[in-house]
Amino acid sequence: MSPAEAVTEGRIRSYEDFARVHAYLLAAAGVPPSLHERLYRKLADEVFDGGEVFAVEPCEGGRQRRLVLAAEGTLGRESDVFLVDHAWSFRLPDALKQLREVPGLAERMAALMCVDLDRRIETEDSDEQDGERSGSLEHVLQIVEKERASIEERGSDSAAWLELEELGIDDDMLVALDLSTKFPNMVALNLWGNKLQDAEKVMQEIRKCPKLKALWLNENPALGKGIDKAVLDGLSDLEIYNSHFTSKAGEWALSFCADIVGADNPCSSVESKMLESIVTIDLSDRCIHKLPEAFSPDKFPSLSKLNIRGNPLDQISGEDLLKLISGFTQLQELEVDIPGPLGNSAMSILESLPNVSLLNGVNSLSIIESGKHIVDSALQPRLPEWSPQESLAERVIGAMWLYLMTYRLADEEKIDETPVWYVMDELGSAMRHSDIANFRIAPFLFMPEGKLATAISYTILWPTHDVHTGEECTRDFLFGIGEEKQRSARLTAWFHTPENFFIQEFRKYKDQLQSNSICSSIKIKETPSTKSIRPSDGRALRVYTDIPHVEEFLTRPEFVLTTDPKEADIIWVSIQVDSEVKNALGLTDQQYTNQFPFEACLVMKHHLAETIQKAWGSPEWLQPTYNLETHLSPLIGDYCTRKRDGTDNLWILKPWNMARTIDTTVTGDLSAIIRLMETGPKICQKYIERPVLFQGRKFDLRYIVLVRSIRPLEIFLSDVFWVRLANNPYTLEKTSFFEYETHFTVMNYIGRMNHMNTPEFVKEFEKEHQVKWLEIHESIRSMIRCVFESAAAVHPEMQSPSSRAIYGVDVMLDNGLKPKILEVTYCPDCGRACKYDTQAVVGDQSTIKGSEFFNTVFGCLFLDEQTHVSPL
Repeated sequence: MSPAEAVTEGRIRSYEDFARVHAYLLAAAGVPPSLHERLYRKLADEVFDGGEVFAVEPCEGGRQRRLVLAAEGTLGRESDVFLVDHAWSFRLPDALKQLREVPGLAERMAALMCVDLDRRIETEDSDEQDGERSGSLEHVLQIVEKERASIEERGSDSAAWLELEELGIDDDMLVALDLSTKFPNMVALNLWGNKLQDAEKVMQEIRKCPKLKALWLNENPALGKGIDKAVLDGLSDLEIYNSHFTSKAGEWALSFCADIVGADNPCSSVESKMLESIVTIDLSDRCIHKLPEAFSPDKFPSLSKLNIRGNPLDQISGEDLLKLISGFTQLQELEVDIPGPLGNSAMSILESLPNVSLLNGVNSLSIIESGKHIVDSALQPRLPEWSPQESLAERVIGAMWLYLMTYRLADEEKIDETPVWYVMDELGSAMRHSDIANFRIAPFLFMPEGKLATAISYTILWPTHDVHTGEECTRDFLFGIGEEKQRSARLTAWFHTPENFFIQEFRKYKDQLQSNSICSSIKIKETPSTKSIRPSDGRALRVYTDIPHVEEFLTRPEFVLTTDPKEADIIWVSIQVDSEVKNALGLTDQQYTNQFPFEACLVMKHHLAETIQKAWGSPEWLQPTYNLETHLSPLIGDYCTRKRDGTDNLWILKPWNMARTIDTTVTGDLSAIIRLMETGPKICQKYIERPVLFQGRKFDLRYIVLVRSIRPLEIFLSDVFWVRLANNPYTLEKTSFFEYETHFTVMNYIGRMNHMNTPEFVKEFEKEHQVKWLEIHESIRSMIRCVFESAAAVHPEMQSPSSRAIYGVDVMLDNGLKPKILEVTYCPDCGRACKYDTQAVVGDQSTIKGSEFFNTVFGCLFLDEQTHVSPL
């Protein structure tokens, strides 16, 4: 009896009932036993008291929210547990439809994910009002005069630092302001975000300010019109331009990055004593190719914190840079890109800089102990991005991967094939990530009736450390996942991780693949050796099968069906015949089976890709494919490279071993790709974005391959193949990726299949594309041969004299009519081959009766016949 069945009176009525029914769920969630009864009381009474204890605050400029402890005092470790409601639960294919159709859902999710249109409109209205106010010459003159008065108070010879950012200043206004006359000693001018358009007119005014050391013209229309060179040539003392160091950068620019020089302390030069006192310099993202000569241990003897992230530093060798930095004997904290100008390894950097105690915010001892090469504790969060044209629903789809959680439903008999995704309510969704989190959360199914059918889903939340008033409440987004499961790479779903590292990993992986070429260097030429296995006495071969189409259509007199597997000559079943099944059924090694040992190297998607890659490297007929369980880093590098180069970046994720496109997703969202790992092992394969279409629709082709032997390779291609058509016209609109009938072709399980006979399809296809099918067919034959050659070369242990099998091979054509392998299927569904008569489109073009399909298959595999098949 299950725990649920033990509650015979229906509803759970006591804590003891709750603990008994939910014992497994409580253990799986990791809820401390001391909190079990408190959890029960809150679940039973539906107590949502988190609002009395926590507060949600905006952060990251309103583009994110965080959760803080609002209650007075200290919330002790494991002292309480809180219920978090699920604001939205859904199956992934239904997400967009629900957002469009459920009243209020898109609005709530948009607000929760900080992509709500109302907030944007309020900001834009406010900006417009400010713009109307600020875009007048009178308003700008007021600001300028105020600054001039301030300078006169300090002394007329004082240096000026003028902040005129986002004031709507246009070319004529800049001329009218006559800044050079009003501020003859101006050292810095900030004109960021104005309306300057005429590069020549702008330069005319700026040249009148020869003492400028810093100038910001960012986000003005004049940029990109040759003004950059004119600025750099025309201002001989300029050290900072648009936040970047110029080739003249020296002590002044370094002092600015050390917060010694600035709007509150404008000056044209810096005394040595001030440099000697500098402790921290932030040189990040300054486009520095070579550090200024002034940057030396002699001038900055007290420097203890240095940030050089985001700079190419390509005009100085890594060795010379390390030598320079090692001269700063007081340096304890260093921020640098890894990989980057100091090399690819945190370990090697620390070996060269033994005085550094914090590298990228991580304790040096912990780096050495963990052996990490890539470290970073200051990762910037990924924030939702959208365009004003996108609907709220579309914005939510883009942002949701930063917030989603997932679980699968299961009972004692089976696990649900399709995962449930959900968004926690506003309180739960405000919890941000920390590697050293002070809270833990877990999904929990409460079964008040003692049955899964009436379960209510919650997320439960409890403190794992003492938390004090005002302290941020955090959780570990990857709780229980360490580096052995690619933790650092998986954090890319929520944070901007070092792209250079992943790009290098991708290059290494690509080089490794290109060095693989077993099949291209070794051509196996062996004579086929299989013969008919029909007994010499002429008796029929006994066949045991659990496949209805074989039972119905295997009608040849040479074969007879039996219900006793022990007496069968041939075992033709849909289940895997492993040693356990053999023992249970009393089978022997002398009986023929319809599967080969180790055929997983073909029929499991990650093994198929691995097998082909080991054999051929990166053949053009295999789309770039990554096993997410082992090769996430090179995938991220491939994605980043494509994004940088502006090339196709759409991917398809497929479970290792599920059919009928279950849990299969098309996406161009890197966060989605990484998060989808949570629903089971998958491959990520480059989506064929531009397939050849048939009457505007996507299609693929199912071929049947008959295998008599692996070594030597003896395989045949059935003359019977069929086309599978999508129902909807093909499009790459982002919203279409949720439309199964647009991007997928297997329709016989959803009730809307458009069957088309193969000869009719070929005729229409040739007419539409002005091609000869025979040429395409030959390239497909060649590719299929290569696929099975891969298995023979990489896994010769597949060979078994008592194995004969058929495999479904799915093929798609790109818009250059080149074939691409999609997958290989064990024991393929041949219902269409049996149901419809057809005509061979190659060879003798004779009629092929559907009812004869399995007679033909068994004749080829077991009687050495070649009717309606051709050897590959």
